[in-house]
Amino acid sequence: MIKQKITPCVWIEKDAKTAAEYYLSIFKKGKLKSYQVYNDVPAPGRNFDTATVNLMGMDFQLLAAGPLFAFNESVSFVITCKDQAEVDYYWESLTAQGGSEGPCGWVKDKYGLSWQVVPEVYFQLANHKNKATRQRALEAMLQMKKIMVAELAD
Repeated sequence: MIKQKITPCVWIEKDAKTAAEYYLSIFKKGKLKSYQVYNDVPAPGRNFDTATVNLMGMDFQLLAAGPLFAFNESVSFVITCKDQAEVDYYWESLTAQGGSEGPCGWVKDKYGLSWQVVPEVYFQLANHKNKATRQRALEAMLQMKKIMVAELAD
């Protein structure tokens, strides 16, 4: 029974199960839906494994099939956070263990996948009817790495 018609497939170099455990440790209440190892694939050197995880109600497939492809920022995920504590949690979790910080709320996790960690108040300010309010929020965000809620409305 397929409930989600489109499932993002995230290609990693190796060990889909370890990657699944990593993401499940960050996104609480997630679950491992399946794990499969494909050995003896007809083409030499083409063994791989996959894991499907559900993170915050959305399925992701992790395909561990070697170093043929690498992440870049053209595909990324945005995490909308309710408050500063949630921003801090995801920022710290995703930059730990080899992740890195970027500008404007962007981070790369230890696999190189890009995430933007954004408090929902930013979206409220960025879509505010008052142009000056929208501009202040944008200018504030452009000066930050991790987005600080208190500094958005100043």
